[in-house]
Amino acid sequence: MLLRDDLASWQRLNVTAFLVSGLAHATPELIGEPYADADHTEYLPMLGQPVLVFSGTAEVLTAAHTRALNRGLRFPIFTDELFHTGNDADNRAAIRAVPTEKLALAGLAVHGPKNAVDKILKGAQLHR
Repeated sequence: MLLRDDLASWQRLNVTAFLVSGLAHATPELIGEPYADADHTEYLPMLGQPVLVFSGTAEVLTAAHTRALNRGLRFPIFTDELFHTGNDADNRAAIRAVPTEKLALAGLAVHGPKNAVDKILKGAQLHR
């Protein structure tokens, strides 16, 4: 996952949550088994693998977006416009209204072989 480095804390958390949901939908094999505590109370499953979060400038994000598209990947994105919408239909309309090269990317998430993901995220730093 790659987040733009100038986002406020609440924005980073919001973008991360939305992007993880996109990956989970597109790659259901990432979902682990359900959880249960010692009293047998059941809980929903979560991702069965760690999620690494990186950050970078708007330019790094745009380059990663281009590289992921060039590799033919399908992946979730989050744009600045989505901070001003309140539902899924408005989110999709906000993205649909902007040409690819003009997207104000706040974040994106990719999943794949480590070497491919490393190439896509080139220039990004592990988020702190």
